[in-house]
Amino acid sequence: EGCGNGACTNEFCASRLGFQPLDHNTAAIRALELYKINTKLCDLHPSAAFPDNDSAEDTRPALLGDRNGKMTDNLFPPREDFREVHYLTEEKVYEILSICEGKEDYSPLIRVIGRIFSSADGLVQSFRKDKEQHPNTKEQRKTHQAKDEDKDEDEKERTTAMEQESEESEASASMEGATGSTENRLGPVEVSVDIEAVRRVYDRLLSNEKIESAFLNALVYLTPNVELDLTYLDVYNTNPDYLNIFIIVMENSSLHSPEYLEMAMPLFCKCMSKLPLPALAKLTRLWSQYSVEHIRRMMETFQQLITYTVISNEYDSDSLVNDDERVVAATKCLKVKYFYGSGRSFKKCKFNQEEEPPSESSELTLQELLGEERRNKKGPRVDPLEKELGVRTLDCRRPLIPFEEFVNEPLNDVLEMDKDFTFFKVDSESKFSFQSCPFVLNACTKSLGLYYDNRISMYSERRITALYSLVQGQQLNPYLRLKVRRDHIIDDALVRLEMISMENPADLRKQLFVEFEGEQGVDEGGVSKEFFQLVLEEMFNPDIGMFTYDESTKLFWFNPPSLENEAQFTLIGIVLGLAIYNNCILDVHFPMVVYRKLMGKKGTYLDLADSHPVQYQSLKELLDYEGDVEEDMMITFQISQTDLFGEPITYDLKENGDKIPVNADNRKEFVSLYGDYILNKSVERQFKAFRRGFQMVTNESPLKCLFRPEEVELLICGSRNLDFHALEETTEYDGGYNKDCRIIKDFWETVHSFGEEDKRLFLQFTTGTDRAPVGGLGKLKMIIAKNGPDTDRLPTSHTCFNALLLPEYDTKDKLKERLLKAITYAKGFGML
Repeated sequence: EGCGNGACTNEFCASRLGFQPLDHNTAAIRALELYKINTKLCDLHPSAAFPDNDSAEDTRPALLGDRNGKMTDNLFPPREDFREVHYLTEEKVYEILSICEGKEDYSPLIRVIGRIFSSADGLVQSFRKDKEQHPNTKEQRKTHQAKDEDKDEDEKERTTAMEQESEESEASASMEGATGSTENRLGPVEVSVDIEAVRRVYDRLLSNEKIESAFLNALVYLTPNVELDLTYLDVYNTNPDYLNIFIIVMENSSLHSPEYLEMAMPLFCKCMSKLPLPALAKLTRLWSQYSVEHIRRMMETFQQLITYTVISNEYDSDSLVNDDERVVAATKCLKVKYFYGSGRSFKKCKFNQEEEPPSESSELTLQELLGEERRNKKGPRVDPLEKELGVRTLDCRRPLIPFEEFVNEPLNDVLEMDKDFTFFKVDSESKFSFQSCPFVLNACTKSLGLYYDNRISMYSERRITALYSLVQGQQLNPYLRLKVRRDHIIDDALVRLEMISMENPADLRKQLFVEFEGEQGVDEGGVSKEFFQLVLEEMFNPDIGMFTYDESTKLFWFNPPSLENEAQFTLIGIVLGLAIYNNCILDVHFPMVVYRKLMGKKGTYLDLADSHPVQYQSLKELLDYEGDVEEDMMITFQISQTDLFGEPITYDLKENGDKIPVNADNRKEFVSLYGDYILNKSVERQFKAFRRGFQMVTNESPLKCLFRPEEVELLICGSRNLDFHALEETTEYDGGYNKDCRIIKDFWETVHSFGEEDKRLFLQFTTGTDRAPVGGLGKLKMIIAKNGPDTDRLPTSHTCFNALLLPEYDTKDKLKERLLKAITYAKGFGML
């Protein structure tokens, strides 16, 4: 329509001389083109406001003059569209806001926000840091002061965390590792955007609903262009400040609202997931400097997006959640928060390479000929972002955000683990697998993936064995068969497994079948459970001296002066590996540091808290002592222990340690060296053999990249939390029984009335272990089958199938008496 000035010089204006009129559609297209190139608008001419010249002339004196007839300059002010604003600063936002508040019209600010926040170039240039920043107003100075106080508190918390985590250094226990040196930590990340200014602007504007919607609409328009830039243009490498877009957007505290989750956030996550690896690493390092409150808000935003998308859609075998770009993108973005939440100070971590590499089996040549070379021969895969940052999140002992908060249960419920496992192992390049982001999966889901991996390995070994028998004429032996005598179980198992580990370690990855000499029975799982139980009872017997037992903690630890050879410790490691591989739960009682060391981490002073609580308390008191350490404590860098025969032996933590007194300056070094000696050096021979045996079975498994040490313990030992109501819900019935039968109702009333110890005895009698599997008793498929009419016979069980054979007793009292007698005297009885 033009500005109304017939002499306008703007070449795009419809009022200029010689402009050819356009139809509506052509005008609309032209208007979009001009908007795209940000064409400047003309100021509105008075003739456009008053098309009737006579009326305009009549009213103009009254409009232009004041009461005294003097002319005023501001009755026809220029149009406040702020077209000259191409980027925003905190001061400019407040200036425009002040004008809008004066007129009670926020449309100019809304237009500016819509234009700048929907433009990648405009957003990149906005809120840049100034060389000198001084708060101008009293209110701003108070805001700055409050922020500084919050920052100080957060820095104090972070420093404490760093000091604790510094004890976990993989380097030899030196002063550098004990004092929390920052040499190995990633330095602070500098960015050009003024983050505090962005936060203040958001706090000021988001309280206005009209302005808030402008941010939402702008983000919807922004994301397609950003996605195209990241997909087809190398924008980050040419301009690292492009990252400012994501920094600014993520400071919006309203991103978790339903309006954003429905459209804007899925598009934004797709953009963020396309950032190159260095950019994601820089974001992670930057956010590692944020407060826990800020990072938790961001983490919860991505979690809510995953949950909102999952519950709003239906997934099946034809429509997998793995194909939902919104869920996949949000999960990838959540990974950045996970590395912050569990990484704490982001120390550079060294992987423990002291252990001998597992020996390769002779069958590799044949596998290569068949095109089946092992994918994980060089060890488990490492996450690219983890490698870029040089950290290991699984090593974190006390995450700022608990690991459990990253698990998304609705996602676990709809995930088809068999399909996801296929993508993880075979088609990882073209298909996304959630096992590449295992932090969103619970232990039960991950254990199912590990189960698939183990079963496929078993079938692969079976196939290779069959091919060997054809090619080389060897006797077909597709299973790992152990024939042992009950009264010589350790010797028989040791000899057989040692021969296998020396000749062909790959046989350890075959399905296990155990046979007790002189006893009939087919091992469908129950005989293996009994074998594991008997081996562990024998080898953890304190009289043998392989392990020491702490009455206060009820835990075992390696006996430093043990006279047993390394082969027996290797056997224990193999047994633990075979238990995981064959999906068996073991009754072992190790402190958590054992599982941390199995995952490649060395024990530190902090690990003494559960393994050696008395020593830990003494060392903690030494660190906290405020008096004269040297004079009052009178200790040196030499410690003493007793050998197997009760004789004292001394050990120097440093050269000439007996001549170096411990004082306030070197006590951290003493504590670090002491923890290193107790947990690493004193048991180095025993643990190396133990870990070697464990790796023989699990080295090619995805165990390390999927599970944290706490979850490895859960895999091996099961859960001690027994929910028998969940077991009742999943139990199946056979032989004429159903859940409504009188005896079944009496049975469950009886079991629920048992004490904790009797419940464990019942579970041991029925399943072969007194622990619940990963995921709880609800994941245990127990069968109760009818075993004839009323009788004086006791109930029996098939532990291979978790089956209880229950006669139909006439009374509830008889049922309870017979059942208690069966479970109490079950050892060596009813275990088929």
